[in-house]
Amino acid sequence: MGEITVSAQHLDHLLHDPTSAYGAPYQRAYADLASTHRGRPVAEIVPLLRAAADAALLGFTGADLAEQAEAISSRARYELRVRVRVRVRVRVRVRVRVTNS
Repeated sequence: MGEITVSAQHLDHLLHDPTSAYGAPYQRAYADLASTHRGRPVAEIVPLLRAAADAALLGFTGADLAEQAEAISSRARYELRVRVRVRVRVRVRVRVRVTNS
C-alpha cells in the first residue's frame, strides 16, 4: 500500500472531481494505464506513471511509482492511503499586562 500527503487545495490533482477545472487528475491516468499496460514490464510503466504524477504535480517517490507499476503489471489491487493536509487559520488575541514590582 502506498501513501501520499496532499494539501486540501490540491486534492483534485489526485482524484477525479467533475467540478474542478484541473485537467490531469492522477486517478484517471492510473486507471488508463492499468487498463492498457497489464502484463507489461514494470520498467516500461514507471516512466508513464512519473509523467502522470509530474503533470498532476504530485510528489510520488520512485519506490511509490515502482510499487504502483508492479500492481498494474501483475493485475494486482493497489491501495493508496491519502492524507489531506488542511491549513487552519486561527486568530488569537493576547493581552499582556506588565506591572512594575
